[in-house]
Amino acid sequence: QVQLVESGGGLVQAGGSLRLSCAASGRTLKTSNMGWFRQAPGKEREFVACIMWSGSTTYSVDSVRGRFTISRDNAKNTVYLQMNSLKPEDTAVYYCNVVIFRSGRWTNALDAWGQGTLVTVSS
Repeated sequence: QVQLVESGGGLVQAGGSLRLSCAASGRTLKTSNMGWFRQAPGKEREFVACIMWSGSTTYSVDSVRGRFTISRDNAKNTVYLQMNSLKPEDTAVYYCNVVIFRSGRWTNALDAWGQGTLVTVSS
């Protein structure tokens, strides 16, 4: 059973940057497509970005494109999310998960989630 541990969140002013990490244990992720999701207060969890197992291709939602960069280090079994030019609307708990493309959208492949990491962007 894979365990995903997110870290790197915090409080930052608008325009600032954070780098999130997602470390996996219990299973190698090097053959898995990985993604980041977020859940803002009072809203449903939503897909943010993903990266293919090889690291060659990434996808992201329009609202973060050009500001967030997803990457991975398969040797460390870790996925990253570099977030620049942060906005108050980026405030959320961020989660990682294995992703699959189903019914026309990227979604989580694992039912279990980590504890997430809270990102708070002040205006």
